[in-house]
Amino acid sequence: MKSFDTERAAKSFRSQIELDIDRGEFIDPRRQETTVADWCQQWLAGKTNLAPTTRERYEGILEVQIRPRWGRVKLKNIRHAQIQTWLADLELSPASVRKVHRVLSQALDFAVKDGRLSSNPAAGVSLPRIKSEEKLYLTHKQVADLAKMCGPIYGVVVRFLAYTGLRWGEMAALKVKRLDFTRCRVVIAESVTPVKGVMTFGPTKGHERREVPMPRFMVDELRTLVAGKAPDDLVFVAAWGGVLRSQGFQRSALSAAAEAMGLDGFTPHMLRHTAASLAIASGADVKVVQTMLGHKSATMTLDLYGHLFGDRLDLVADAMESARVAALALDRKSVGPTSLDLLGRSSAESR
Repeated sequence: MKSFDTERAAKSFRSQIELDIDRGEFIDPRRQETTVADWCQQWLAGKTNLAPTTRERYEGILEVQIRPRWGRVKLKNIRHAQIQTWLADLELSPASVRKVHRVLSQALDFAVKDGRLSSNPAAGVSLPRIKSEEKLYLTHKQVADLAKMCGPIYGVVVRFLAYTGLRWGEMAALKVKRLDFTRCRVVIAESVTPVKGVMTFGPTKGHERREVPMPRFMVDELRTLVAGKAPDDLVFVAAWGGVLRSQGFQRSALSAAAEAMGLDGFTPHMLRHTAASLAIASGADVKVVQTMLGHKSATMTLDLYGHLFGDRLDLVADAMESARVAALALDRKSVGPTSLDLLGRSSAESR
């Protein structure tokens, strides 16, 4: 029970509680006795919509960063300034600091919804900026050369990623039945990622099924690759027959081939960037590229590749000019000579 030195202090406290109750802001102190780390654990246990890899990452953040600092701090005692100082002292990359903050902030948001906090003390803290890394986009010739240097089997992987834009996990989980050779489409319905060392199949990153265009030159290659396979067999497999891992692909073929071409530090994900670049250069609009890459919104696509669309401004202007000339020529043919044409003809005759 809370005690007070004076009757005035007790009355003031009671008045404040009554005011909070009237406003709907009263927080029962007994519900704030849970430690921050234990509450984060409880919040995470109730998250049913996380992908296996996301859950694994959140569990790691909880054990390595949150529990050591907030394991003994109760919800009622956590403060905005403490969180700001803690994040500033973390010896992590800006992207990692933001991920740590995201986990803590989501858990504290849940505490607000559960009536344990009146507001989220992690809201509005200053976070480090993430420097955008310069992306590397291969040309058609570079894709062909890289595929050749990676060998006949891995070369198909290079070309497939560079012309479809699939994430590695989507490509590695692709089954034969998802290839539509007639329509030149690839159906993306699942992904595979390592979770605690075990390759785990699950939904795609956006949790949505989508179709991706497949260039016609890939059809014959893929037909040969999947010949004799059952519909539920994987299209791409490792040398030993299991799921193809990006690290194995990089060690076995990609790194050496890329270095020989002067592409140091080249990773499989850069083939996804290449696919976006080649699609945009071929005339694909932002919505097509968004669908192809499986982005949540066109805004995300523009944030990543908007600068590439700028290269097509001259093409748009030329196309509009051609369309205008064709439309006006057609209009003249349909309506006959205009008043300006007749005026010009009359002036010429008078001379």
